[in-house]
Amino acid sequence: MNENNDTPRKVLILGSGPAGLTAALYAARADLSPLILEGSQPGGQLTITTDVENYPGFTDGIMGPELIDKMRLQAQRFGAEVRFETVVEVDFSSRPFKVRTDRDVAYASETLIISTGATAKQIGLESEQHLMGYGVSACATCDGFFFRDKELVVVGGGDTAIEEALFLTKFATKVTIVHRRDELRASKIMQERAFANDKIEFAWNSEVREVLGTRESGVEGVILSDVASGEERTFPCNGFFVAIGHRPNTELFDGKLETDDVGYLRVKHPSTKTNIEGVFAAGDVMDPVYRQAVTAAGTGCQAAIDAERWLEAHQEE
Repeated sequence: MNENNDTPRKVLILGSGPAGLTAALYAARADLSPLILEGSQPGGQLTITTDVENYPGFTDGIMGPELIDKMRLQAQRFGAEVRFETVVEVDFSSRPFKVRTDRDVAYASETLIISTGATAKQIGLESEQHLMGYGVSACATCDGFFFRDKELVVVGGGDTAIEEALFLTKFATKVTIVHRRDELRASKIMQERAFANDKIEFAWNSEVREVLGTRESGVEGVILSDVASGEERTFPCNGFFVAIGHRPNTELFDGKLETDDVGYLRVKHPSTKTNIEGVFAAGDVMDPVYRQAVTAAGTGCQAAIDAERWLEAHQEE
């Protein structure tokens, strides 16, 4: 294994979405020379988002990848270092903490900021992946505005799906919830709200087999399959929202850091401190509620400040 540097870093950041890059910006401005290991999806979920119109400061909106590029360049301007490597092993048993990457390179650092994000669960269709960001979305709050006066499909039966569908009724003319069962799994109050909304309809006992459309035209419909009979039908729609939950990217930390039942890292509010001194978490990896670029960036700022203060308090050790 290659040892990258005999001198431990002050701050090592895992992940390069809005949380990681904002943490890098603040850490760099604090003269902590942070290193960002970008991970397998540099930029996180924003890299598969086309138009971002709800990030402050961009009156005409901005493309997701362009926003990430600007954030990366801003962090680098103040001295942050960015490397395209993915951490495959972590050692929290002693300080400095040690990590190993997929390039068999080892790094040591006095503090770690974990911003590995979360991944929206998908059905697993090739057409779904191909049209992600072109009429297929996993975030109604992010993209609902673009579907004004459209007919939409939401897949799922839990609280997430109902919340997404209810939000989308602010813009859409009709929202059809596709669910593989004949009743919802959502909480009673969420079900009542959905059933009372005249813009929401249901396709029971159905599964989506394919998303129809092109990147030029957007989503034009879906092919639904009856769970019992297997009979297929084409269902026209102008947008397709997957709402079957998110999976935090925390497998690497199993048994090492405290998580909730789903796998989100637990932090000691109002800080970003995890259960291990000197290890902090920011962004979607610790946020099962908001999952927005701006909230991720906010916690990235907090994590960098927490790390700076922690280093100051332990500089004599």
